[in-house]
Amino acid sequence: MGLERDFFARDTLVVARALLGKKLIRCLGDEVLSGVVVEVEAYFGQNDSASHAFRGCTPRNEVMFGPAGFAYVYFVYGLHYMLNVVTETEGIPGAVLLRAIEPLQGQKHMQQLRRRNGKGLTNGPGKLCQAMAIDKTFDRWDLTQKERLWLETHNAVPSECIITGPRVGISYASPEDQQAPWRFWIKGNAYVSK
Repeated sequence: MGLERDFFARDTLVVARALLGKKLIRCLGDEVLSGVVVEVEAYFGQNDSASHAFRGCTPRNEVMFGPAGFAYVYFVYGLHYMLNVVTETEGIPGAVLLRAIEPLQGQKHMQQLRRRNGKGLTNGPGKLCQAMAIDKTFDRWDLTQKERLWLETHNAVPSECIITGPRVGISYASPEDQQAPWRFWIKGNAYVSK
């Protein structure tokens, strides 16, 4: 069953934890690619110096200030796309970065897109997007519509199997925000990035 807007329109940390174990689905013509979300990071608004919303609303990040359940996709380092899911109620910026998935369906197609196999296939946010053919065209995509790209229920992850720690690659943020335990992952999963 696809995730509805109410699932996303909650506190960002609650949504981040709840996304673990959910299934990300991408339809590419007749091909279906899917994977279980195994690692995420939470980003807030103007109180989070690691967030794109820290300095307020801009044309690039305005989707973070809109209704929950939309994709926020951006390009980093001139190399990789990143897929985020918008959270919170409209007007309160928040998003969860999908950092890694464990492939379920369409692994051969993912391997062709990534030219890799094994855990290196989707064990990072840029790798995940490349393996699932997610690019800037999905920015502002309504993930509740269940067309081309969406999330649905799959497995509940017991709280004792969820590990938290600092987010990755945010050396530009304040020391406090660098250390905030807002990265969540499934304990022992081989597809976790770090």
